[in-house]
Amino acid sequence: MGSTMEPPGGGYLHLGAVTSPVGTARVLQLAFGCTTFSLVAHRGGFAGVQGTFCMATWSFCFTLSGLVVACEFTRLHSCLHFSWGNFTAAFAMLATLLSATAAVIYPLYFTRMECLPEPSGCTARDFRLAASVFAGLLFLAYAAEVALTRARPGQVASYMATVSGLLKIVQAFVACIIFGALVHDSQYGRYVATQWCVAVYSLCFLATMAVVALSVMGHTGGLGCPFDRLVVVYTFLAVLLYLSAAVIWPVFCFDPKYGEPRRPPDCPRGSCPWDSQLVVATFTYINLLLYVADLAYSQRIRFVPTL
Repeated sequence: MGSTMEPPGGGYLHLGAVTSPVGTARVLQLAFGCTTFSLVAHRGGFAGVQGTFCMATWSFCFTLSGLVVACEFTRLHSCLHFSWGNFTAAFAMLATLLSATAAVIYPLYFTRMECLPEPSGCTARDFRLAASVFAGLLFLAYAAEVALTRARPGQVASYMATVSGLLKIVQAFVACIIFGALVHDSQYGRYVATQWCVAVYSLCFLATMAVVALSVMGHTGGLGCPFDRLVVVYTFLAVLLYLSAAVIWPVFCFDPKYGEPRRPPDCPRGSCPWDSQLVVATFTYINLLLYVADLAYSQRIRFVPTL
C-alpha cells in the first residue's frame, strides 16, 4: 500500500534549491566559505582580534548557509514557525556585510607578497593569498544572492527583501561599528551632549532590530496598526535623531572649545581617542544617509508579512 502522506507540490526533495540561480549562489557560498576557512586553518594562520573575527565570520556564514540549503532542499522550511523569506533575505544581507569586512581585514592584516619567516615560509604566504582570493569570491556569492532575491519595483515581496528591509540590516551593521568605536576609548562620557548621541545610536539600533525581528518572526500583522506606516514613522524619527547626533558629536569632539580639531601628535596609534571619535562621526553621517534613503524607499514598499 502506498503512503497516504504526499508532500505538497511534488517530491520531498526540491532540486531547485541547488539548481536555480539563487540555489547556485548558495552552493557557491558553501564551496567558497569552506575553502576559505580551510586554507586559513590549515596553513594560512590567523591571530589576534582581526583573525578571530574573520574565522568567526566565515564559520558563522558557512553554518547558516548550510542550514538554509538543507532546509530548502528538503522543504523543511515550511515546518518552521517564522517567515522564511524574511529570514533568508536578512541573513544574505548580513552575510554580505560580514564577508565583505572579512575580505578586507584578512588581506590587510595577514597577507604579504614577501615570504614569511621560517618555519612558515612561502607556503603560508601562498595559503594566505589563496584565502584572500576565496574570501573575495565568497563576498561576491552573497552579494549575488542579495541581487537575485531583492524585490523589484512593483513586486509584492517579504519586507526584508525590499530595499527598505535590506537597509535595516546595513543600518544595524553600521551602528555596531559605531558602538565598537565608542567603547574603544572614545571619551563619550565627558559631556551630556555626547551621551545624548550614544542614546540616539542605542535607541535607533534597538528599534531597527525590533523591526527586523518582527519581520523575521512573521508578527508584523498583529501590531494593531499597519506595519508599513509604523516603519515610515519610525524611520522619520530616526532621521531626526541622527541629524541631531550628526550636529552634536562633531561639535563636542572637534571644536577647539570642547575637543581637538586635529589629531594630537603625541596620541598613540591604535589607542587614540581622537581616532575613535572620528570613526563615530564618519559612520554617524553614513547611517544618517542610510536612514534618509530608507525613508524615501519605505513610502513605496508593498510586502507580504507571511512570505
